[in-house]
Amino acid sequence: MLRRRQNKAPPLPPICPLTECMRLLGGVWTVNIVWRLSGEPRRFSELRTDIPKISAKVLSARLRALESNGVISRTVVASSPPSVEYALTELGRALIPVIETIVDVGKRLVRMQQRAV
Repeated sequence: MLRRRQNKAPPLPPICPLTECMRLLGGVWTVNIVWRLSGEPRRFSELRTDIPKISAKVLSARLRALESNGVISRTVVASSPPSVEYALTELGRALIPVIETIVDVGKRLVRMQQRAV
């Protein structure tokens, strides 16, 4: 029987920062929305075009959740008809390097899978 080894990873604080970050990014489509807002503010219809497979209901729910979590801001634009723009907050912009790193790892995984075929 093998002896149980001690975990050498540093202990996490009572409120786990990794869990909190994944809570922000973990929802379906959330990363896509944050990524699409990384370039500039976007209107709802522009985000629907950017992410064609997302339904209006889900996009609306994700935008509300991201706004309530402080990841994006919602600004009503005085136009005719009135319009709403969504933009990343400082917290939202801090997520971009994380997403870029995930994309880099994903690219490596794809290359590894292509070589294996």
